[in-house]
Amino acid sequence: MANPLLDFVDLGLGPYVHGTPSKRFPVYTRGNSGEVYPEVVYPLSTSLPGVINGDPFTDSVRVIGAMPEKELQEDANIFGGVFGGYTYINLSASRVIAVRTAGTTVEETDATYLGSEDLAPPHEIQKGDRNLWCSIKMVLYALSVLFGKKLSELEEVQEDALQWHKELPDFATASEDELLSVFLDSVPLQIRLFRDHLLITGGAGIGLGLLKSLCKNKLGDESLALPMLGGLGDVESAAPSFALWDLSRLVRNSSSLSACFDEGLSGLENRLNTDPEAKDFNVEFAEFLKKFGSRGPNEWEIACEVWGTNPHMPLTIIDRMRQADDSRAPKLRTERLVKEREEAVRSAKNNLSRILHSRFDRFYECAVSYSQAREKSKTVLIDMIHQCRLSLRELGQRVSQRSGGEVDDLWFIRLEEMDEFLQNPETMTKIISERKSTRDALSELVPPFCFSGELPPIETWEKRTEIARTALKSGETLEGIPGCAGKARGIARVVLDPSEPGDIGPGDVLIAPHTDPSWTPLFVPVEAVIVNVGGQMSHAVIVSRELGLPCVVSVTDATHLIPDGALVEVDGQAGTVTIVES
Repeated sequence: MANPLLDFVDLGLGPYVHGTPSKRFPVYTRGNSGEVYPEVVYPLSTSLPGVINGDPFTDSVRVIGAMPEKELQEDANIFGGVFGGYTYINLSASRVIAVRTAGTTVEETDATYLGSEDLAPPHEIQKGDRNLWCSIKMVLYALSVLFGKKLSELEEVQEDALQWHKELPDFATASEDELLSVFLDSVPLQIRLFRDHLLITGGAGIGLGLLKSLCKNKLGDESLALPMLGGLGDVESAAPSFALWDLSRLVRNSSSLSACFDEGLSGLENRLNTDPEAKDFNVEFAEFLKKFGSRGPNEWEIACEVWGTNPHMPLTIIDRMRQADDSRAPKLRTERLVKEREEAVRSAKNNLSRILHSRFDRFYECAVSYSQAREKSKTVLIDMIHQCRLSLRELGQRVSQRSGGEVDDLWFIRLEEMDEFLQNPETMTKIISERKSTRDALSELVPPFCFSGELPPIETWEKRTEIARTALKSGETLEGIPGCAGKARGIARVVLDPSEPGDIGPGDVLIAPHTDPSWTPLFVPVEAVIVNVGGQMSHAVIVSRELGLPCVVSVTDATHLIPDGALVEVDGQAGTVTIVES
């Protein structure tokens, strides 16, 4: 079944996947979406909505009561979609929900979830934006979140996902129909998982927003809430960093392993496999890949390489981490952060009247429990996507062997074309080739961060190779959104791809375009983190809090404006980055 809202449209570079923008909610943004899907989406991935009736965004909005049914019936990609091959989420809809949410503002919602970086047009209140009945329903839902009635329900589906995982066939011996069924059978569960992930993310936002509001109104500074969320433990997206650190210690403490890495990354895997001194490392590394192989750049995209399919990626990170001495151990930072968090909570309560203590405790517990649950729900979903990735990679391999096509051809078809592709793959060679060329062309362009109404013509997009920004000079300052409190100085290292981190290491400040879990091991050896995009619930912020790193997000064009090699000062509480010496 095709998704009627997504079709192949000739964008001037050849046909590629393009959605239908909403007229009621016209403004879309790459904020947050650009972290989840930084690259051009593959056609197969856009088939998911056509497999099942239902959309996780719409379903989650129904649960919280944020919109009347008539607003959900528009024949458009209301809450987000693929436009010009890139994913976007709807900023207008998010802002209307903010207008209807008691005690919050559009600006606070932008900062929490999106990091719109002032690149989006300001929200203009329209007739119908305010809706008293929706506001009442959302208050009732927020109360259910605050009093813990929802979280256990939302986590139930994760048990179903774990059971699904246990029942998977052996991909090497499964039939082609069984391999495809792994993917098809997972879709309804993926939709439920993602819906619940959105609701859990919303719950974390409720807790954080109320905690910040209490700190602002009663203590005079909303940023006091940030240290209270550091060193929480049980944050699953930080776990790979701890595991990679342990592997880096094996290398650092072994002269034989160090010599193996010193020869360079080229051929490293072969050297490790043939070096008898690397036996223990290889066993530990295999266990690491088994547990964390689903993580990697663009891990939400089923067609992309991750650590488990390309071990060179985590080996590259281990090579960087081994340069750091033992004082950089994440465990030591966490111990410090726990003390700082406990002190921040104690100090806040000491400065609040006793009548507010129970309210503070409720807000704080909500922010903590939902923040941890958010990372867990994402991990479960990413693991499911990875199993589908492995199943479909096996299927694509088999089709290519009997047809003479490419292994990645399968990613360029839609599900409604799958039967034809499996039976007569040669009939689709021309279409697949055209779609590959179009995707390559789109990948060379930078999609607009925001658009209203209709996506700007492709010919107006910047080419990645021609982006020109005047680098900042000594004394100049960039402003962003505070992520994790603290001040640090270090040498700016602009990294555009986590699998190619260059010489980043101790004493450096990571400057990244966006981050996902594949980036976070690079956080371990550095002094601070600066990211072009992202809000206060973004992945970079959550992991920075867990590792105790000053962090500023939504620093527009940081990777272009901050000179690589410059000495910079990062103030995570103020949300500023100053060029000390360029």
